[in-house]
Amino acid sequence: MLMADIESEAPPTQPVLAEDEPLLSNLDIFLFSLIAVSAPSSQLSSFDLQLGMLGGGRNIVVFYGSQTGTAEEFANRLAKDAQRYGMKGMAADPEEYDMSELSRLTEIDNSLAIFSMATYGEGDPTDNAQDFYDWLQEGGAELGGVNFTVFALGNKTYEHYNAMGKYVDKRLEELGAKRVFDLGMGDDDGNLEEDFVSWREQFWPAMCEHFGVEATGEESSIRQYELKVHVDISPSKVYTGELGRLKSFEQQKPPFDAKNPFLAPVTVNRKLNRAGGRHLMHIELDISGSKIRYESGDHVAVYPTNDSALVNRLGEILGVDLDTVISLNNLDEESNKKHPFPCPSTYRTALTHYLDITHPPRTNVLYELAQYATDGQDQENMRKMASSSAEGKALYQSFVLDSCRNILAVLEDLPSLRPPIDHLCELLPRLQARYYSIASSSKVHPDSIHICAVVVEYETKTGRLNKGVATNWLKSKMPADNGHKATVPMYVRKSQFRLPFKASSPVIMVGPGTGIAPFMGFIQERGWLKEQGKDVGETTMYFGCRHKAEDFLYQEELENFEKTGVLTKLNVAFSRDQAHKVIYVQHILKKNKEELWRQIHTDNAHIYICGDARNMARDVQNAFYEIAEELGGMTRTQATDYIKKLMTKGRYSQDVWS
Repeated sequence: MLMADIESEAPPTQPVLAEDEPLLSNLDIFLFSLIAVSAPSSQLSSFDLQLGMLGGGRNIVVFYGSQTGTAEEFANRLAKDAQRYGMKGMAADPEEYDMSELSRLTEIDNSLAIFSMATYGEGDPTDNAQDFYDWLQEGGAELGGVNFTVFALGNKTYEHYNAMGKYVDKRLEELGAKRVFDLGMGDDDGNLEEDFVSWREQFWPAMCEHFGVEATGEESSIRQYELKVHVDISPSKVYTGELGRLKSFEQQKPPFDAKNPFLAPVTVNRKLNRAGGRHLMHIELDISGSKIRYESGDHVAVYPTNDSALVNRLGEILGVDLDTVISLNNLDEESNKKHPFPCPSTYRTALTHYLDITHPPRTNVLYELAQYATDGQDQENMRKMASSSAEGKALYQSFVLDSCRNILAVLEDLPSLRPPIDHLCELLPRLQARYYSIASSSKVHPDSIHICAVVVEYETKTGRLNKGVATNWLKSKMPADNGHKATVPMYVRKSQFRLPFKASSPVIMVGPGTGIAPFMGFIQERGWLKEQGKDVGETTMYFGCRHKAEDFLYQEELENFEKTGVLTKLNVAFSRDQAHKVIYVQHILKKNKEELWRQIHTDNAHIYICGDARNMARDVQNAFYEIAEELGGMTRTQATDYIKKLMTKGRYSQDVWS
């Protein structure tokens, strides 16, 4: 299953300090640089002043909690905005800072902490915000006088909509911090970009008024990075797709995580469906020798690469040599983020491995590129799309979102727009890892990780064929032939989607389509436990597909599990095998209501849902409400509370995507 667009398991390694290197946190250094602009020199040591002169007078820090890169992207935009409003800011990863120093922001005039916080999964903090979340929960901080505001990123189809942003907003106030602007709420099920732009356009004028400063009126593009072209550079010093350490793909060293993925050889890549227009696939990755461990229900993150045809076309339309070796160097020399992607690199590598060229470009990208359009109407429309006016929003919705135009399609349809490729590379977001529910159990397959996915391919309103980056890339990864091993950069992300601690607890699994993925691991594990002589409770599967003869995924394996008693009961809904009636998993659930109610209410069964959040997961939840109403004699309110209590107790778990 693909965890698409919602946001390392090894503990971070401690930096090795030279004997004369000061032991200061990054936040210490940042705060020194802030304090230096407002404190008299007599209050600062010469070392403090040295750090202060580096800082250049920042007073805005934007912390981000980001899993898929969007919250980080918004943080960068807000930090860059500060310049247009007579202030100076920086984006900061809370994982890299000692957040207990946050109270020291009060030592700086007109200082403000902005939090761009995404919610991951079932209301969880993103990986990089986990330590910050834990620190907030400890509750010992005194944040009186710290100015703050929060923009939350979430998705309304999820149970815990924007839980992390809401928590940070509420908790900071409880700890004494002063909210200077209302919590912003972004909904990725609607239009996240529009929500952010609307909030941001109200936020900055309010900040100017609050701090008594005036906007500079500077509306032209502000470059964050400068281009350096390398003429004589050793190829051994040029990044070729590595995410962290140079040559890390050649010299693989554990532990493997988001910044140091393992190159796992592909050992199996087979088509799962027998017919139909879609391509559903089962892929197996070899992790032997990697020391990677996983549990049933975990996610595997893979780093895909962009289609070379798209990359070549971008080079062609912009008239550049893609093999030019370049670096984009941050103009702010004190920033932690020296480059937007690993440098030095080539344009080809950047556009293939590091930059997202298939996602519809956000409004800030269009705004900054508008200056390069030689046609006045194109320039006006691009700037309009970046505004919060009703006309601008409608234009962005129709031209970019509804038409699914990526940056290449925008350039092809606006022939007067030919920006310098280095500025385009500065503005494009980073290509992110894609998450899939692991379709295997480590008890049965300790040296391999299985993926079940559907290849994404669709025609847009403009007649173009758009292809999902990761699934099409995975589809091409065939097991080794001619001595060459196809490999996938990957790491494992831990999940809360777990089998019950007691093997004797009954399990109800609902997973239509590729939502079956984690349940293949669950069923394998329950079978392994039976073989060990354990008392294993009822194991019931509700699976759904279109046609029995076409896309009954893992049919032989599932029927064999039922035959051997590993699966107590296999229930399958074939939605399109009936002439006049569509049957989905929720219909089968209601048909089996007495059995389900007995399992849930009497036998304390654990319920697991995996698949589409917007429709399936909501409809399945409603089916459980109806069963509780009818057989539990409850009102809808009571039934809703009953299911919510199961969620709180960890007996109703969801692994869903939108």
